[in-house]
Amino acid sequence: MTDKVQELVSKCLQARDMAYCPYSRFPVGAAILTADGAIISGCNVENASYGLTVCAERTAIQRAVVEGHTQFTAIAVTCDIKDRFVGPCGACRQVLMEFGSDWTVYLTKPDGSYKKTSLNELLPLAFSPADLMKN
Repeated sequence: MTDKVQELVSKCLQARDMAYCPYSRFPVGAAILTADGAIISGCNVENASYGLTVCAERTAIQRAVVEGHTQFTAIAVTCDIKDRFVGPCGACRQVLMEFGSDWTVYLTKPDGSYKKTSLNELLPLAFSPADLMKN
């Protein structure tokens, strides 16, 4: 594991520990690697009005955009499930696609082990900003 991937995985695990999830008790953490090497993390933040809950991946994207980043190369995502790798929900996959399809995705277990995949694999035939440019 390269140092940057190790740091990305570590930051997503740390973010999971900060999750605000009193209703589902399902903490999720995410960490995004920007094109210039910064790592921005996020966690899920639940709300009593369930539809207002924000996923970890979207929290990380929003934080990154606020900090001036819109180009990304990788994301690591984790939750508390120990016996299998869990990917982002469909809504988060679509939000990630807004910022390009060429992302590496590290699906991470609580012990730090991970499975490397890609956003293209997780969201094949995706609708993207490019589709809005076609006539």
